[in-house]
Amino acid sequence: MNVLLDTHTLLWFISGDDRTSQNARNIIESDSTKLFVSIASLWEIAIKINIGKLDLHIPFKKLEKEILKNNFNLLPIEFKHTVQLSKLEDIHRDPFDRILISQALVENFTIITKDNAFSEYKGLKTSW
Repeated sequence: MNVLLDTHTLLWFISGDDRTSQNARNIIESDSTKLFVSIASLWEIAIKINIGKLDLHIPFKKLEKEILKNNFNLLPIEFKHTVQLSKLEDIHRDPFDRILISQALVENFTIITKDNAFSEYKGLKTSW
């Protein structure tokens, strides 16, 4: 299974936060799961740190080491993702979530997210 981690899922998992559901943890830790982190999530984290809305338990530059240690693959934003974004229903207003949704739809990935609004998008597979 190919899985895209929502930003909060990435942060909660690498910090060992108990807000990560057991089901999400099982999927992430499964040998049969190929895990992806969008560059959009890293962009979101960097912005939130910069404006004081997020305090990481590690320095931002060490996040790359955590991503590699956990065998997460970086997913770039490609033109095809923005084409999907231009057609995306106006359900969720957060621009970072919208690009993640678009990427998951184009790549046919399941998104691991606690955000219930994601499930309102037709064809989007979510898990928590």
